[in-house]
Amino acid sequence: MKLSETRNVQGVYDLLKELGIHSNPEALTDTELKELSKNPDIRALVFNAFGGASRNFYQELEMDSPYVNTHRDISYAPENLQLHSHSFFEILYCESGSIQYLIADKRYRIHAGDIILVPPGISHRPLFYEEMTEPYSRIVLWVSSDFLRNLINFCPEDLVRRIRAQEHFLLRTEGTPYKYLEALFKRGVLEASEMAPLWEVSLYSNTATLLVHLSRALLSTGGIFPSEKREDIDKIITYIENHYADKITLEETARAFHISTSTLGKLFFNKLGISFYQFVTQRRLINSKIKIEEGNSMEEVALTCGFCDYSAFYRAFKKEYGISPREYRKLVARTLEA
Repeated sequence: MKLSETRNVQGVYDLLKELGIHSNPEALTDTELKELSKNPDIRALVFNAFGGASRNFYQELEMDSPYVNTHRDISYAPENLQLHSHSFFEILYCESGSIQYLIADKRYRIHAGDIILVPPGISHRPLFYEEMTEPYSRIVLWVSSDFLRNLINFCPEDLVRRIRAQEHFLLRTEGTPYKYLEALFKRGVLEASEMAPLWEVSLYSNTATLLVHLSRALLSTGGIFPSEKREDIDKIITYIENHYADKITLEETARAFHISTSTLGKLFFNKLGISFYQFVTQRRLINSKIKIEEGNSMEEVALTCGFCDYSAFYRAFKKEYGISPREYRKLVARTLEA
């Protein structure tokens, strides 16, 4: 079956069967999710077909390597990708397309030649609410904190201080001396796809070179470009960013911004494709993962992240990620021991 012929849920089921993967999305194991993640076309088909209802696939993905992963993703149509975070650094190089990208409470317009970096634990998602006039193609580079720490041991402090400080940024290379960074991104994808002898050594070396040159570009240019002109949705997202640990209601938020509850609800559906409460819950859950990783008790995590009790937190976490909070803690512990 060709991917282009798979246009509905049944088609995706059939494709999964051909791959030897369970047709029931709830039955997908971590190993099967990793296999799906290696083919962005299949991942997009599965995610779109199931509407993201059973699992937030992007948040489930873990790095296959303890240091570096890289691949190319292409979106030919808007994707329903939810607010998420990673336990590693994510660096994106935009090859084509023009979309908006939300990082924490800042919204950026992404064009060809742009590079963005999202540190671990920072909420982010692409925004596809505008009509796509061309495919959104990007090279995705995942870099573990361990790899970056090792790199810092060999490099002068000033060359990597921005990355070490875990500041998210947008670097625009088009029309600058740093356009050559594109070649380093492409080289990494080539090594990972061809898997020639010693390809991992070459990939790690190429990634180290890329990070050093990226740091030089940031130190030279200042690196951060202005985010999009702030609109009502941005102000409300900032409000949620600052108050997600508190009790937040649709009514109180609408009053705070002098708009009706219906206007507020429509604003989130039109701009983000989800409800106001879904966004608040996703933001709370992202912070809950950080607190779980820090070793806080489950009850403390629930209350400090804005949930009324552990039961409500458990239900939301299991629905969003497909595993319980305690299962996530075990997963984190196994990763640290590896």
